[in-house]
Amino acid sequence: MTRIEIDGRPPDATELWDRVSSYGHFTAMQVRGGKARGVALHLQRLEAANLEAFGVGLDAERVRILVRHALGDTQDASLRVYIFETPTEPTTLVTVKPPGEMATPQRLLSARYQRPVAHIKHVTTDQGLYRQQAQRDGGDDALLTGEHGIVSETTFANIGFFDDSGVVWPDAPLLHGITMHLLERTLPDAGVPTRRATVSLADISSFRGAFLTNARGIAAVSSVDDMILPDGTARLKTLHDAYASVPWDTI
Repeated sequence: MTRIEIDGRPPDATELWDRVSSYGHFTAMQVRGGKARGVALHLQRLEAANLEAFGVGLDAERVRILVRHALGDTQDASLRVYIFETPTEPTTLVTVKPPGEMATPQRLLSARYQRPVAHIKHVTTDQGLYRQQAQRDGGDDALLTGEHGIVSETTFANIGFFDDSGVVWPDAPLLHGITMHLLERTLPDAGVPTRRATVSLADISSFRGAFLTNARGIAAVSSVDDMILPDGTARLKTLHDAYASVPWDTI
């Protein structure tokens, strides 16, 4: 079951509709044992988006209190924190769902679309349409691209590529995901350098594999359009090991 609270209390149907139909931004995390990875990064994401979208800061401790209240006795969950616009001041909505993992491997179909204001994890976007189209056409998700086939991200995850030197992340408009951020921190200690570079659809066949990251974890990419990608099992294990080394933070 899904538990929903707005500013620490269950909403009625009218209030819930008013909130979800207004502009907002959010962050998503997996909770295990009442803890989550990168909690400080999630709060920084919400604060930065709040300042840009609404011109106000964020009371991080209040957000923590609201999250703990919504979790209650739940130890393992998929959790989201939304900040929505209201006529007075932004309001906080927390959802608690059963825990989840990302399916792997993923088959991607490219689509010409980039999210507006891509660096903000906001709710006003058409990306879901492209994911649905990709799934109708036999894929798992859409790989979003810009002019000249420049790769940015998928509709719900960051994408990275393996080359001889390490990991390459697309240098394009995208959301800097928390899992991506944590891997950028930890992979160099595992002997895997990371860098940003422009990646086009035409470049993908030259890489040694690809992977996706989001709050649900890490997944292999088996194909993009009609390109079958190399099996990067050994390289993926290094990613999983690096991610597993990230400590779980108290919320």
